[in-house]
Amino acid sequence: MIKDRLKEIMYDQKAVFNNRKSLIPRDVDLEKYISTGQVVIITGIRRCGKSSLLYLIKEEMKLTEAEYCYFNFDDERILPDSSIFEEIFTLHIELYGKEPVLFLDEVQNINHWEKFVNRMYEQGIKVFVTGSNAKMLSSEISSSLTGRNRLIELFPFSFSEYLRYLGHEYDMEQMIPKTRSLLQKDFNRYLETGGFPLVVKENDPELINAYFQDILYRDIVARYRLSQVNEIRQIGLYFASNAGKIFSYSTLQEITGIKSTSSIKDYLYYYEQSYLFFYLKKFDYSVKKQMMNPKKAYTIDPAFVHRLGFNFSENKGRILENIVFLELLRRNNEVYYHSGKKECDFLIKEGTRITTAIQVVFRLHLANYEREYQGLEEAMTLYQLPSGLLLTDQVDEDINLPQDEKIKLMPVWKWLLS
Repeated sequence: MIKDRLKEIMYDQKAVFNNRKSLIPRDVDLEKYISTGQVVIITGIRRCGKSSLLYLIKEEMKLTEAEYCYFNFDDERILPDSSIFEEIFTLHIELYGKEPVLFLDEVQNINHWEKFVNRMYEQGIKVFVTGSNAKMLSSEISSSLTGRNRLIELFPFSFSEYLRYLGHEYDMEQMIPKTRSLLQKDFNRYLETGGFPLVVKENDPELINAYFQDILYRDIVARYRLSQVNEIRQIGLYFASNAGKIFSYSTLQEITGIKSTSSIKDYLYYYEQSYLFFYLKKFDYSVKKQMMNPKKAYTIDPAFVHRLGFNFSENKGRILENIVFLELLRRNNEVYYHSGKKECDFLIKEGTRITTAIQVVFRLHLANYEREYQGLEEAMTLYQLPSGLLLTDQVDEDINLPQDEKIKLMPVWKWLLS
């Protein structure tokens, strides 16, 4: 690439990178990743704040202009050729006279990035990388960077990060009716807007539609050179409308008109690799049966359920369930669901045993409390658990709850902030 043109792009990108405002600390232990000698790889869905996290790392390291080099490869002005890595690195040295800490943003857009990063690692250069495609990153990491990298999986804002961005602080030990009402108001808003930083900043959930289109066309259709665009979109809309529900390949074939089961499986895989959807397995002690059992789909942010799904009362429960699922992932839990005579939303597995059962319901009332309690109790009995957790947004005042000390009832927002 022409050196003067590349220099212009580098300066332009660096100016944008350094113009970030109103950033909040994320729930990531930055020191752990700054102090390591390994390559740090930040993965996650588009627009979840990966570039901002790079900036926070740069600020934490107190790097001067000469000490770091930032480049975003999701830029239409550059040619997707692997030679650009060396050009950027040598150009920085020419400009500043020293080897930099490297911040390489959306690096999956350039083939063979891992070979350059591996060479920098061997030369003792500190490298931070971000990427929005799990497959490309994982395959390239396994080929060249095994044992040489530390991974950060970044999500959109959690509820605690959302409150931090708003500047709202609550003392969970001293909740009075007024502060509880304010906290509930914030949580109700979070159910709608979700945690994508720009959506929260602009208070504009309409951006979610643009994000969905961007992921669909750039991360799936263009990357995998697909032609069945409408069919793939229908799968995404179906999952957004049915978050937390068991799905089958035959149902997806029916709503899309796609006859090939293998094509359906491919499209689900592409959605998963773009970080838009996750698939939860039914627990079984047999790994083979786990693979064969039906799965549930959840999305990366509650706003996708609210904006793309059908808005009816049941969906509030689905959104709440989706939020709990995401928090379990953030806490690095191994999660399953239980289905026997009754159902329990989440099981947490540690080592070889189930250690926690969690049931989620938006509103607990006379019509559903027996079902919710029985599903939780069945899981507790089957997996020999001393207690269970029932998370809810609200409880009707006229309901007579069973006096079971083994089952702990808690507002979802309180659990999220605990």
